[in-house]
Amino acid sequence: MIQVIGFIVILIVVSAKHEIYDGASVYEFEIKNELQVKSLRELEDKYYLDVWSHPGPTRPGYVLVQRTWRGDFESSLKKAGIKHKLAVKNVRGLLEQEDLLLTQAAKLSQNNMNYTVAGLPLGRIYNFDEIENYIERISRMYPKVATMVKGGHSFEHRPIHYLRISTTDFRDESKPIVYVQSLLHAREWLSQAATLYAIEKLVVNPEEHNLVSDVDWIIMPVANPDGFVYSTFTARSWRKNRAKGYKIGNVCVGVDLNRNYDVNWGTASSSSPCSETFHGRHAFSEPETIVTKKILHKYKGRVEMFLDIHSFGSLILFGYGNGALPPNAFMTNLVAQQMATAIDAVKLRENPAYTVGNSAMLLYPASGCAADYALANGSPLTFTFELPGYKHNGSMAGFLVDPAFVDQAGYETWEGIKIGARYALQSYRKKKGLALDALAPKPKRRTFKFKH
Repeated sequence: MIQVIGFIVILIVVSAKHEIYDGASVYEFEIKNELQVKSLRELEDKYYLDVWSHPGPTRPGYVLVQRTWRGDFESSLKKAGIKHKLAVKNVRGLLEQEDLLLTQAAKLSQNNMNYTVAGLPLGRIYNFDEIENYIERISRMYPKVATMVKGGHSFEHRPIHYLRISTTDFRDESKPIVYVQSLLHAREWLSQAATLYAIEKLVVNPEEHNLVSDVDWIIMPVANPDGFVYSTFTARSWRKNRAKGYKIGNVCVGVDLNRNYDVNWGTASSSSPCSETFHGRHAFSEPETIVTKKILHKYKGRVEMFLDIHSFGSLILFGYGNGALPPNAFMTNLVAQQMATAIDAVKLRENPAYTVGNSAMLLYPASGCAADYALANGSPLTFTFELPGYKHNGSMAGFLVDPAFVDQAGYETWEGIKIGARYALQSYRKKKGLALDALAPKPKRRTFKFKH
């Protein structure tokens, strides 16, 4: 009886939480030319669209439309000649399903949690406080390897912490730095699987010790704390940070942090505070992006690889977002292809293979992006990962999360990151005139079963 009552309470809470999405729909659409791209951008601001995924030459896009604007939106798409179809009639049902699955997974992991060890059950999604406690515990239990650093604070004054992982306390400048961050976009919860899994494999359960002894790491699991907390407890689809003061009465809140960096700023983003891609008042107007800037400047010349983890799409993208290619584009593409191959070797067979390419050519032009700023700041190997969108029971899940896929997502992404880190080590040593090491063998596929 108690279990039944508890389940009913969960249903009531979940239902109330997602009330703002009742009647909202997700549309799948295709873009064929630049004129349609321009039309879509105009519609984004006009109807306050929430673009879940932009389309590319060979892939559709997905957009969330509130019930109020559905009729007008469909008419506008027809007028612009944009091919579209209804993918999800009422997204509230998907959100409630996700909440129930995640709640059940959290309960199971709590029952199995042993707080006397640092290891973390990776078959679930963790909230901001849980991640904070975890990285603090890692730094406390492994002080010779891991150091918790406060890089700054968010708009709402939450701390932005990252782990420095090093056997030499970052003092050995013959070692390259690999920088990995996730949750720059608040709603992309699956991205935390990559950073938390990396911490486990570098600190708690290292299997390849040279990745720690020869490489220094900066891992920032939550690059957008305010947005992540807001997406967790208030609005699941929230993407931006929570900065206020851009609109009278704060009727529109937040800046897209991945449009706020000082690289081609404002050229392929929105100046409307109500847009999901609002770039802010000026480059680095947000405290969250300043944190990244300070770290990259502090270790300029040593950050050989920068990874910004997002979801969804099964993509590895490289700069620049305006379509211009860096001088080392051939090597960048080669490394990205090798990382994708490593992931594809162990991915779920039902998921698509990873696609690699320049972000503007493969998807759409974008400005002010984190990976582009790292590239412009001298980091030669910079990539944006878009993790797969696992489709639970065949539905269009997008960045929504099935907890049964979280551990797999971390595992397969780590296989790609390892390949990239080894290339970064080779590249950095070559520049420094140091001895080169052979690359490690290819990963082996592991047995993986879903449990619901």
